[in-house]
Amino acid sequence: MNRVRCLVLNAALGPLDYRVPDGMEVEPGSVVECPLGPRTVIGIVWEAERLPGTEVPAEKLRPLRDVLPVPPLSAPLRRLIEWTADYYVASMAGVARMALSSGGALKGPATMTEYRLTGGMPERLTPQRLAAMEALEGEQANIRELAGLAGVSEGVLRGLVNQGVLEPVEVDCDRPYDEARPDFAHVELSPEQAEASATLAEAVRKAEFTPFLLDGVTGSGKTETYFEPVAEALRMGRQVLVLLPEIALTENFLHRFEERFGAAPVLWHSSLKSTERRRAYRAVASGSAQVVVGARSALFLPFRMLGLIVVDEAHEVSFKQEDGVRYNARDVAVMRAHFEKVPVVLASATPALESLQMAESGIYTKIDLPSRFGGAELPAIDTIDLTQEKPPHGMWLAQRLVDGIEERLARGEQSLLFLNRRGYAPLTLCRNCGFRFQCPNCSAWLVEHRFSRRLACHHCGHETPSPNACPECGEPDCLVACGPGVERIADEVAERLPDARVFVATSDTLNSPGKAAEFIALVEAGEIDVIVGTQLVTKGFHFPELTLVGVVDADLGLEGGDLRAGERTYQQVAQVAGRAGRGSKPGEVLIQTRHPEASVIAALAAGDRDAFYSAETEGRRHAGAPPFGRWAAIIISSEDDAEAREAANRLGAFRPQVDDCQILGPAPAPMALLRGRYRYRFLINARRSVQLQDVIRGWLRQVDHPPGVRVAVDVDPYSFV
Repeated sequence: MNRVRCLVLNAALGPLDYRVPDGMEVEPGSVVECPLGPRTVIGIVWEAERLPGTEVPAEKLRPLRDVLPVPPLSAPLRRLIEWTADYYVASMAGVARMALSSGGALKGPATMTEYRLTGGMPERLTPQRLAAMEALEGEQANIRELAGLAGVSEGVLRGLVNQGVLEPVEVDCDRPYDEARPDFAHVELSPEQAEASATLAEAVRKAEFTPFLLDGVTGSGKTETYFEPVAEALRMGRQVLVLLPEIALTENFLHRFEERFGAAPVLWHSSLKSTERRRAYRAVASGSAQVVVGARSALFLPFRMLGLIVVDEAHEVSFKQEDGVRYNARDVAVMRAHFEKVPVVLASATPALESLQMAESGIYTKIDLPSRFGGAELPAIDTIDLTQEKPPHGMWLAQRLVDGIEERLARGEQSLLFLNRRGYAPLTLCRNCGFRFQCPNCSAWLVEHRFSRRLACHHCGHETPSPNACPECGEPDCLVACGPGVERIADEVAERLPDARVFVATSDTLNSPGKAAEFIALVEAGEIDVIVGTQLVTKGFHFPELTLVGVVDADLGLEGGDLRAGERTYQQVAQVAGRAGRGSKPGEVLIQTRHPEASVIAALAAGDRDAFYSAETEGRRHAGAPPFGRWAAIIISSEDDAEAREAANRLGAFRPQVDDCQILGPAPAPMALLRGRYRYRFLINARRSVQLQDVIRGWLRQVDHPPGVRVAVDVDPYSFV
């Protein structure tokens, strides 16, 4: 092969042809260094017939510079990259970049220097040095990563190295992981679990593409059920990928996995240190990483011999990537299994409507686990009508819910209060002049976080200290918190039940696996009486002493006109309700609402999931919404409002006229300013017979935009902001 076509990791460039120097061996999937002008860029050798490009005369071809020391990307992974780029109307370079997500891993075997505390003390103990030493207890990483962990400059740490307080440690970047043993522990399964796991294990043995929907009520033991096909894949020498929606869930999962298989799985998520990412990537590529547990990006790792994919909590909206390539990991997981010819398991207690429809049509094989494991009963559910049982003035919890918590305190049991709103209050205003604190980068109010004394934007991350006076009129002590967040609910519990030990569980407080592990240990040790949490606590946790769940505001998720608002609210409340009564003690769920007659709330109270999904299905069918129709969004953005508006109007002038395809807009997006960019949006609704991606690509090709304008396409959108 003298000439090769390469996919270079630059979305602005098309495929490029190169000459293969004498003595260099490449094949489709080889990762290579390519000359581009005076620079060297990374490329992937691709089948020329699958990657159309401009033929360049042989005498003008520049030679490849090197083949990188990693195994070639397999044909199934290359097909997945092609499919993802095509379906989500993204660049192949953008998708391929996710498959080469560890730059260090591409450089071959290596060692590196990390640092750890020696136990010694510096000659001069400054406040910064003391803070760093306290933060780095038990940590080992490179200087840059340690500085990030400690919140100090690298210079502070280098001073500690010179003082002998931190010592260098030479680390083998490719040291092997502990081996997971499929028969390490025997787990007693219920007859329903045993039948389900046998079906899944048989599919693993057949090594054929089979999509399963594992539909089990909360507490039915879905994890233990799919551990058996995981064990079967290990016996066959095959690799397994388990996707989890939240990093905070990994610690609980790791504990259960290690009890079953005698070793921890390989982790993959954005919080890994660069050395850990490098080690994991190379172990996956070599085949030595047996089971990988990761976030959605793990889908594009270069598995050598994949045997099974599991998507746990498959209904979760966090599986949808909202930046860059806007893909849904649940659907891409099914396609990866298709290309790899392996089974895939979508596990959930509240499956997405699309997944249920696929099962009903026979495309997915549905496996039911209708009862809880070990004889535990589903909790009793009741509603509290806030129009009739009003909380005391300035409070947010009805007396019946507070009484329920007090009863649990007396019995030594635990309670959970759920409100999907971080911080203390969603809006802070001045009672003197009416000034409201707004994010300078987004069309959003700043959220007060009283624990950390800051006002923060949950969209762009902008933060400012909480002031003592109004910045508009200068009046002191006039700022009023409007509405509740979890911190405010925690304060109310502390005020009304002063003996209760309260813990606020959100992405602010459980932002690492270590903090999540500490939280789990505190709950299991009985050192927390009341958990106040966001959606982070709605799944994956198993606390036998937790017998009461209170939903503070069940109506919150129904606001805003989101296509999936009803389904999402049902899933969140049903999932958090499932935390109650998972042990031998019965559970109770109290749902606070102002609209007990709403179909979602009524279905939750009656425990009638089928009735809710039936009504939701008919509503979607009538609206031509997924799974019966297709939605896509096109977002035009610029740092200049006039430029964004003009670009959107110009694109609108070229809108295609296609039967069974309705295009709405352009209109300002609900979040019209996001991260400093003004946004205008088109919404497309089409029947499933329409080749939607071809329509979008053909439309966008007709218009060129100024350099400051970005065009983003979101196929099957989950967020409508």
